[in-house]
Amino acid sequence: MITDYDLHLLGEGRHWQSYRKLGAHPGAEAGRSGVRFAVWAPNADAVEVVGDFNDWDGARTPMRRLASAGIWEAFVAGIGPGTIYKYRVHAAGAAVDRADPYGFGAERPPRTASCVVDLDAHRWGDDEWMLSRAARNALDAPMTIYEVHLGSWRRPGDDPGRWLTYADLERELVPYCAAMGFTHVELLPPSEHPLSASWGYQPVGLFAPTSRFGPPQAFMALVDAFHRAGIGVIVDWVPAHFPRDGHGLRRFDGTALYEHADPRQGEHPDWGTLIFNYGRHEVRNYLVSSALFWLDRYHIDGLRVDAVASMLYLDYSRGAGEWIPNAFGGRENLEAVEFLKEFNVQVHHHHPGVLTIAEESTAWPGVSRPTWLGGLGFSLKWNMGWMNDTLRYMRHDPVHRKYHHDELTFSLIYAFHENFVLPLSHDEVVHGKGALVDQMPGDAWRRFANLRLLYGYMWCHPGKKLLFMGGEFGQWREWNFDASLDWHLLEQPAHAGLSRCVADLNALVRREPALHELDCDGRGFEWVDCHDWQHSVLAFLRRADDPEDFLLVVCNFTPVPRHGYRVGVPEGGTWDEVFNGDSAWYGGGNIGNGGAITARPEPGHGRPWSLVLSLPPLATVVLKPRR
Repeated sequence: MITDYDLHLLGEGRHWQSYRKLGAHPGAEAGRSGVRFAVWAPNADAVEVVGDFNDWDGARTPMRRLASAGIWEAFVAGIGPGTIYKYRVHAAGAAVDRADPYGFGAERPPRTASCVVDLDAHRWGDDEWMLSRAARNALDAPMTIYEVHLGSWRRPGDDPGRWLTYADLERELVPYCAAMGFTHVELLPPSEHPLSASWGYQPVGLFAPTSRFGPPQAFMALVDAFHRAGIGVIVDWVPAHFPRDGHGLRRFDGTALYEHADPRQGEHPDWGTLIFNYGRHEVRNYLVSSALFWLDRYHIDGLRVDAVASMLYLDYSRGAGEWIPNAFGGRENLEAVEFLKEFNVQVHHHHPGVLTIAEESTAWPGVSRPTWLGGLGFSLKWNMGWMNDTLRYMRHDPVHRKYHHDELTFSLIYAFHENFVLPLSHDEVVHGKGALVDQMPGDAWRRFANLRLLYGYMWCHPGKKLLFMGGEFGQWREWNFDASLDWHLLEQPAHAGLSRCVADLNALVRREPALHELDCDGRGFEWVDCHDWQHSVLAFLRRADDPEDFLLVVCNFTPVPRHGYRVGVPEGGTWDEVFNGDSAWYGGGNIGNGGAITARPEPGHGRPWSLVLSLPPLATVVLKPRR
């Protein structure tokens, strides 16, 4: 099964489809059906395959070592998909049973064995989506992302202690996302992980969707259903670290194989996890191959890479003397940088049109710029600065906001330095922060008005959008990974109104080229007035690629209605009010401009015409010249 050429590519770390050779593959040999096993364990004294099929007696199924490459392989006749197995690795006088690093399936936690999977069992029906994916994922396409934790989006009504299956999610989550108008869904890491409380961010199986919700083929069917509904699927992918669990990668063959031996390089002080050794060819190969595997076998449309900052800096969360400088004496992890570049190059080469997204919280330059220009090569980067500044501003009581006006305007200084996603993610509603609506100031009415205002401003700000589940209807309590969202809240008018507001904003972004075509281009944004700090009002234009297609956005960040508010505009005629966050349909007070207003030939803000608006309290209004 493994040729000399395979061994050569694996040795130099450039076997991008190593998952086709390593792991467990149903097949035939000498006319007998069975499973081929292969694992990399170069420092092991011996390796055996164990499972129910041999009563967990490794002596009955030894593996043979291939030359000096450290690859062990075996063919076991008479078994097939569904077989549970582990590798018994003998090293340093001990024998440890390990899950397969390339395992395509796994037992349901807390059990830890790998499972043989037929990856060809699902018949895909998403040809139309795959042909149009590059256009749907393009920087000039509308993109509103619904971030989801599959285990807590909704629980079965008869038993909230259980999870929905992948099949249940296909029936419930897919039509919900379609009805809400989201263009993409982003799943917290679906890779197999032993601890549910890690939310998937401490994976053991980088090639296996978690078995908590069903078999791998059911996860394929879920992705397929999203595609047939016109929705892209992004998954969180975690190459930054892995847990210490005994069945996982830690000292896999008795040595620090996947991790660094020195804890100053190989241990993560914040999470108690181990850091991959990006300087080792085989480890980089393993990680890049994992990324390509999800795109190849599961038709995933984007990979959001978690904790990129922790990979880029050798001194991340470390004090003096707790880290080792690079060869030039600096703090940059040069090996991780090269790995991230290689990852992006290979993803974009093998799967054009797929997104790579960095959660990177520092000012590292060029994260979303091509590698040939010195960048890391990601398609998009989360705008953590916008998120922090905007939420800090929104938490201020409106009476004090005029003293913090720069927290709103600062983001436009760097808005086009990267290709940005504006994230209101799960990280903003955990660890004591409270739910988004609970972070807003004022009484209940003002909290919901503030949240509608935040969403209106966010959806009209340059950049793609991401919202964590529950935020779309204003869940009051902080997210709990071990419980369902509070769907009963939609029976209350304020929550139902907020949900309608988000759905209409999604539709607005899809419908209006000015709100998506130039999200990552400075030509798409123009201030009208960013200086009215005394009234806490912002006014700006969003432009499409066609310079004659534009919108006026005005945000009033105080609870004071402002009648007779003059805003300069570039042309006369009738302007339609295409969105008003104070609509009674959303739970507002219906203050606005009657659906349309005529521009006056009176200069304002350096423009020849002006609109005299009624600005609703704590609301965003969007106007478009009638053609």
